[in-house]
Amino acid sequence: MSNITIYHNPACGTSRNTLELIRNSGAEPEIILYLETSPSREELVKLIAAMGISVRELLRVNTAPYGELGLDNPDFTDAQLIDAILLYPILMNRPVVVTPLGAALCRPSEKVLDILPDAQKGAFTKEDGERVVDKDGKRLV
Repeated sequence: MSNITIYHNPACGTSRNTLELIRNSGAEPEIILYLETSPSREELVKLIAAMGISVRELLRVNTAPYGELGLDNPDFTDAQLIDAILLYPILMNRPVVVTPLGAALCRPSEKVLDILPDAQKGAFTKEDGERVVDKDGKRLV
């Protein structure tokens, strides 16, 4: 069993890049396809606390349910926002990665480098062509 977990959406380029950066460190993470297997309320609350962010910061604002539900209204409580994420998992921004060094919403994808226990094993270039790691495993951004 891996000591790294990624809440992943394979349709998302940032999520794919983050997964590949994890693999570039030599690790094979536990991959949770959160749109299919959503975290429980308890898991979601723990993730938010571990990341040190607000519930609102975890919300993905550029998706249909956000606007349709009026979630930009500041009167929504954290509990109500969590209810919305549980009902519409697409509202959870991604990817979220948990390692022995911490948890993070990895946007941009190279944010995962801050919490990976092992160094990069070689060069890494994101899907858009941005070089993130050089051939010696040194971070470029």
